[in-house]
Amino acid sequence: MTATEQSVALFTGVGAVLVVASVVGYVLHRRCGPEGPNPTIDNLNRRIKAWWVMVALLGLAFVFGRGGMIVLFALASLAALREFITLTPTRRGDHVALAVAFFVVLPLQYYLIWIDWYGLYSVFIPVYVFLLLAAIAALRQDTKHFMGRVAETQWGLMISVFCLSHVPALLGLKIPGYEGRNLLLIAFLILVVQSSDVLQYIWGKVLGRHKIAPELSPSKTVEGFAGGVAGATLLGAGLWWMTPFAPWQAGVLALVITVMGFCGGLVMSAIKRDRGVKDWGRMIEGHGGMLDRLDSVIFAAPIFFHVIRYWWVE
Repeated sequence: MTATEQSVALFTGVGAVLVVASVVGYVLHRRCGPEGPNPTIDNLNRRIKAWWVMVALLGLAFVFGRGGMIVLFALASLAALREFITLTPTRRGDHVALAVAFFVVLPLQYYLIWIDWYGLYSVFIPVYVFLLLAAIAALRQDTKHFMGRVAETQWGLMISVFCLSHVPALLGLKIPGYEGRNLLLIAFLILVVQSSDVLQYIWGKVLGRHKIAPELSPSKTVEGFAGGVAGATLLGAGLWWMTPFAPWQAGVLALVITVMGFCGGLVMSAIKRDRGVKDWGRMIEGHGGMLDRLDSVIFAAPIFFHVIRYWWVE
């Protein structure tokens, strides 16, 4: 199959699954009848709607190819950074550093991705920008909570821009025998990680008994985690045909990125609890903001990228 045929087959399959899920969700909602809304079913239906939006945006980006994918994730980083900074206490002394973060660092990181300058985009934010922003903040001479304010801005750039930019960076990997198909790596990453989130939610509701971190995320259970990761790992192995991996390699990578995605969810939940909020934003109706939907991908993407670059790129 050509890359185009594989992409069509993938989106057709995902679309069929979403149609079935939507019908099931509608039927379950109708069956509630006079008993009123069921929070679990309503939450499931919101997740399905969010998936429709994500698949539609990814499909549109696929049509425009590499440029469309880079623009899509640059906009996602912009929305994510805005959500993060909105929940971060700032002072007048931070305004210059924040302006640099939004209007210089973010577009420059994605420009480096565009021109495929790995040697710079891989260290630009965690080395040069981290040092630069601290210096800019120091020159403003506002020392109150200085360390915390600088660290929060740096962390916001790290998760919202640096980590997320590794998704379109997959398009620049030169994998022998896989030329012209790198868009499918992005589809594999997002499909496996997001499927793990959904399956963890479903298994947790059905069999969940033992909570993993009740203070951070009461809905996450050992049973949900095990069922979700196992299911997504099998899914990843089954999708080996759209990757440069053997079936067992696709399964191992799926296992790694789903575990990292789970860690991402926990870390982002800890930050929200520290800020005293339930969601990062209200971008997605009834289901939070950009960071709420991408928290798992944010942690999985850099690991996925560097494992592939180390083992599959000559």
